[in-house]
Formats: sequence, C-alpha cells, structure tokens
Amino acid sequence: MSHVAIVTDSASDLPPEVAKAAGIAVVPLVVSFGPDSFRPGVNLTTDEFWQRMTAPDAPFPTTAAAAPGDFLSAFRNAFDAGADSVVCVTVSGDLSGTLKSAQVARDQLPDREIHVIDSRSASMGHGMLAQIATELAAEGVSGAEIARVIEHRKEDLRIFLALDTLEYLKRGGRISGARAAIGTVLNVKPIITVEHGIVENAERVRSRPKAWERTLELLTQAPLERASILHTTNADIDTFMAGFMERSKLDPSRVQLMVVGPSVGPHLGPGCVGGVVLLRH
Repeated sequence: MSHVAIVTDSASDLPPEVAKAAGIAVVPLVVSFGPDSFRPGVNLTTDEFWQRMTAPDAPFPTTAAAAPGDFLSAFRNAFDAGADSVVCVTVSGDLSGTLKSAQVARDQLPDREIHVIDSRSASMGHGMLAQIATELAAEGVSGAEIARVIEHRKEDLRIFLALDTLEYLKRGGRISGARAAIGTVLNVKPIITVEHGIVENAERVRSRPKAWERTLELLTQAPLERASILHTTNADIDTFMAGFMERSKLDPSRVQLMVVGPSVGPHLGPGCVGGVVLLRH
C-alpha cells in the first residue's frame, strides 16, 4: 500500500492539534507586528495573535509567504518517515507567494513524487482539501490519484464571510482604498468570497443581523457534504452555528468550528463570521 504524506500551509487555519491528529504537516507563513516576526503554530498561537491584534495601539500585522526552505524541510521529513509521495495543498497563488515557495521546494527534489496543488481558496477552503487528501491517503489511494481528486473537488468549495469592515482587507492590500471607503460611508457590512483564487465582494448588507442572515443563506443554498464554520473572536458564534446547523441539515460530525488564525486574520479583522462549505456531488 502506498504511503502518501499531506502538507499544507498555515493559511489553511487548521489548528495544530487537528493537523497533528490527521498527520498533516503545516508549513508556517510569517506574521509580523512591527519589527517582531512570528511563525504561526511555531511561536505564535491563534489566541496570542488575537490578543495582539486587538490590543490598544498595536501595530497592524502584516503577512509574508511561507519560505521555500520550510516546504523543503516538510517534504524531506515526509520522505524520511517513509512516504512514497507528497501531496501539498496551498493557499491560492493569487493571494500569497506561498504556492511559488512550495513549487520551488518541489523542484529541488526532482527525483521525488511531489504534487503541489493551488487550492484557489484560502482558510479552511484548502484546509478542508488537505483533510480530504488525508482521508484518501488513509484508504491507500496513490499520490497521483489524490492530487487528481483534490483538483476536481476544489471546484466544489464555497466560502462566504461577513466582515464588520473592509478596513483590514484594505490595509492588507487585498482591496482598493476606494472600495473600502464606499463600505465605510454607507455603513454596510460586506460579505466576501473567494472566486477564481481572489477575494471578491459577494454582497453588501446594511446591518450585522442582515449580513449574518444572508451569509447563512449563501452557505446553505445547495446540498452540502461537509462544512467549516469560521469566526474571528466573535462572542455570538454559537447563534450563527445553530442557524447553520438548522439550515444545512448536516450531521454534526460533518461540521467543524474553527477560529481564523494568524495567517488570514490580519485581512479580516475581529467580528468576522462565516464559513467554508463543500458541495455534495
């Protein structure tokens, strides 16, 4: 039976304990607060990140791509542990240079079977794909076949997040200042999505309750196979989760609740709620 190792990056928002239990290696991006740089999951936890992020007068955090050397180490560790091949699922190549780093590392091991997949998604979008890859690997599916399935299934992902403000996306360079200003002036609550690998504004809604309601509608408008509900330090997540469970009709075992971590959190800010769903097919 083939032994396939699964690798992803910290923009997947897979909590370290979840990744470890699944046997998924997570390569960290870099998060910096002013002169202080951190590697999520290595020397910065999600709780520590949000404490820093929401502290008064804290410098705005910036993110940088994972390093090729860290991917190279992850790939070598996998082969040293007996893997026949590696499947690596990364954050969208249009959102981060992390994909390129993984490709650079792959090309340094030309005699090894390494499949690098651009998820065209982010957060638990590619986190979920990594989990699916691990499940297939446990069944003895080959690396090439896992890569084929993941390339196919990434088309079934949908991500919708209701933000309190577009300010953080603007500061992180993910949208223009003009687009952010429109949302601020109108006092709307933006709902964002990731389409074709880039962040798009799905809808603008006039209040937080309406934004949450519309986000639930968008997440549950088609039959689902599994889901991850996401939030950023939001006290009302239980209410949102209950609404999702009622609408989606999913078995609770098919739904995860995750806090957005340090690699994606700087672009969303506090008060965000939403989710990633995989359509049934």
